Amino acid sequence: MQIVTRLIDFIKKYWIVLSVLILASITILSLWPAAKLPPVPGSDKIHHFIAYALLMFPVSLGKPRYGLVFGLFFILWSGSIELIQPYVNRYGEWMDLLANIAGLVLGLLAARFARLLIS
Repeated sequence: MQIVTRLIDFIKKYWIVLSVLILASITILSLWPAAKLPPVPGSDKIHHFIAYALLMFPVSLGKPRYGLVFGLFFILWSGSIELIQPYVNRYGEWMDLLANIAGLVLGLLAARFARLLIS
């Protein structure tokens, strides 16, 4: 339990840095021109879901009061990426956006659960 508490404290302390790094990684990987997507295990939608859950988790721990505001920003960001992707030899899909939103919700709920766990 002490390891989990220390990890959560670390994420709460460095939530801005972690969030910026995750958002930058998502953006670069989503807009990187590709002739074809690299073969990776699992569904594309699962990858979207996990990435956006990881994005929302540190924000929801670091600034829980503003989690919904950040969530709306991330939804707009995600939607913008989906609109831009066809111009960089990628495919924009609305189902990706839905997977991203579901991931954001999971990240928010997981952070709330984590805060309950350590309190």
